[in-house]
Amino acid sequence: MRQLRIFSYLPNPRIWKATIAARLAGVDLEVRGASPKELRSWLWDFDAHPISSGEKVGSGEVPGHAGFKGQLHKTDAFLDAHPFGTVPAAFSPDGSIGIFESNSIMRAVARLGESRFRLYGSDPYESSRIDSFLDASLVFARDSQIYLLALASKAISAEIHSRMRDTFEVYMTGINRTLSPDREFIVGNDITLADICFVAEIGLFHNERPRAGEIEKLGLEPILNSRMDAAYPRAMAHFEKLSHHSAFAPDVLPYLGKIERAIQANR
Repeated sequence: MRQLRIFSYLPNPRIWKATIAARLAGVDLEVRGASPKELRSWLWDFDAHPISSGEKVGSGEVPGHAGFKGQLHKTDAFLDAHPFGTVPAAFSPDGSIGIFESNSIMRAVARLGESRFRLYGSDPYESSRIDSFLDASLVFARDSQIYLLALASKAISAEIHSRMRDTFEVYMTGINRTLSPDREFIVGNDITLADICFVAEIGLFHNERPRAGEIEKLGLEPILNSRMDAAYPRAMAHFEKLSHHSAFAPDVLPYLGKIERAIQANR
């Protein structure tokens, strides 16, 4: 039996938090989903699926939000398990318990697989330090979502760019500072949830790159620019190294490759 089911729009780098953790900890996941556009015609439920012609879904339509347009079909059971009505949405094997927000879903995977790989630290102090980095990532994640959605809709402004630049600098400075020649990982002596979350959030932020033209129209510079390696050498090297790790590469490398192809197509 699958230990956790996840429903989300795809591809979604924040789902990597769960899939990477699952590979390391030997947890059996099921991921269901489709593109944001396609999810408008899906039934949002534990048994999420495309709605077939003539199917009586027995659910009300609710307005989309956070990148979704139009009406979405969410069952009462889905909204009971996921009261904020968002994806990614994870479920216990029988669908009775909903787990929401990507960091919490990642923590669930770590707990399910803790006997194989202690992704959540070796003691309460390490676990709490990991939580500190995960909490710091939430500020970065919130601002990056606003920023990337504004870029995608061509509604970017100097104010949104400035706020994102400041948030990026704070986040990357902290990650860069915690890494050193004597500290290979963000917390402890091996990969933890802090490392996984960092890679997923920076991987998602690479969506800025194909839209650099929208930023340059404002007379501004993309935040991910050629000076990143010099400004945050340890953080950027950590991202590069983990991107090629066997547990990370199946998610990260195809996604970054697709972004690189999009950049080339825009030139």
